[in-house]
Amino acid sequence: MKSKLLLDSMKGFVMINMRENSHLYHLHEMQYAAIAPLNMFAGASKLLHRNPFSPLTYTGFGRHMAAAAEVLERVTHRYGKPDFGILHTVMNGKHVTIYEEVVMEKPFCKLIHFQKYGKVKQPKLLIVAPMSGHHATLLRGTVEALLPFLDVYITDWIDARNVPMYQGEFRLEDYISYTVDFTKHLGPDIHLLAVCQPSVPVMIAASVLAENGGKLAPSSMTLIGGPIDTRVNPTKVNQMAETKSMDWFESNVITRVPFNYPGFMRRVYPGFLQLSGFMQLNLDRHIDAHKDLYKHLVQGDGESAQQHRKFYDEYLSVCDLPADFYLDCIEQVFQKHTLPKGEFVYKGKKVKPENITKTALLTLEGELDDISGLGQTEAAQKLCSSLPAKMRKHYVQKGVGHYGIFNGRKFRELVVPIIVEFVEKAEK
Repeated sequence: MKSKLLLDSMKGFVMINMRENSHLYHLHEMQYAAIAPLNMFAGASKLLHRNPFSPLTYTGFGRHMAAAAEVLERVTHRYGKPDFGILHTVMNGKHVTIYEEVVMEKPFCKLIHFQKYGKVKQPKLLIVAPMSGHHATLLRGTVEALLPFLDVYITDWIDARNVPMYQGEFRLEDYISYTVDFTKHLGPDIHLLAVCQPSVPVMIAASVLAENGGKLAPSSMTLIGGPIDTRVNPTKVNQMAETKSMDWFESNVITRVPFNYPGFMRRVYPGFLQLSGFMQLNLDRHIDAHKDLYKHLVQGDGESAQQHRKFYDEYLSVCDLPADFYLDCIEQVFQKHTLPKGEFVYKGKKVKPENITKTALLTLEGELDDISGLGQTEAAQKLCSSLPAKMRKHYVQKGVGHYGIFNGRKFRELVVPIIVEFVEKAEK
């Protein structure tokens, strides 16, 4: 048995799988290595032209050079995983200290609790973050906005390139199992909230927990901008996923982790490919944003420049997805539409959302969402056909796109009150 495992491992090292772009990740690493000197030069130039002891700092030429150097430094920088950095929240006008606590850990995920200092009794909310190329910290604003009202937990998915091969594979079914396990761990009085991609596995997990009388069923689930049924009002993202074959995805976007990471040889969908795809959807907007950064820096508008840095420090920080999970999502969610068709199978049994009777359902959509089109999340309402009207609600936030439905001013001022009210009403 051991000799067979050793032989299989050796084959993995010496054979090139012709169905995947095996050199893609290595080329990416080489590119960063090649531009590293340029990045260091840009950083040094920025410091030189901002040095208070340099006469150039106080000239127009110096400001232009410093601004250009910072923009160049940022576009050639490699962004690591950010911290949540949430140290406090404000409740009833008082600052309450927050500290992060890992309450459960699995090979591909950590369950984090934003613990409040002191005895604070609030409804428990588990935010199931997307495993879609960005870290869970992309939902920092979501967490911050909900903390004053709810006891918040979040799934912090681990970058697949940092998970060693011996931990095994990770598929869509595993994502569902993790969600089920986390929900059981936190108790039946937990409320689930899914942002975008995890809307599908969260709904499946709720369906699974509804079995056997629903003793383990969560109190409520809130689905935000999720692809429950992508046949409804399909977007460019949906169309691209549906028109390409599974062989195309295998050959063009799946690669292996290079040797300088713990997950060496793991098959992944790299985060940098996901990021490039999203940026191309609104390329002009991103180019204009960096032009504006240059102008703000020259004009000395530090506040606007800092807002740009804060957003792009997060947006440009990406992680890799396990290849099998990514391919499962493409096939099951975007091509075969197995959940809305009633054909999704979890651990050998068909998933039946109509069995959900004890979990209240809130669906939220953004009017201008160009990733999950209007009606795709609302489709969950029809699938949960056994829920009475008093246990369901649908809301469309006008004037926001995909990110505005879970982050930003309108989310804080208009959407959060709806979520909090719904959760409090669903408390058992």
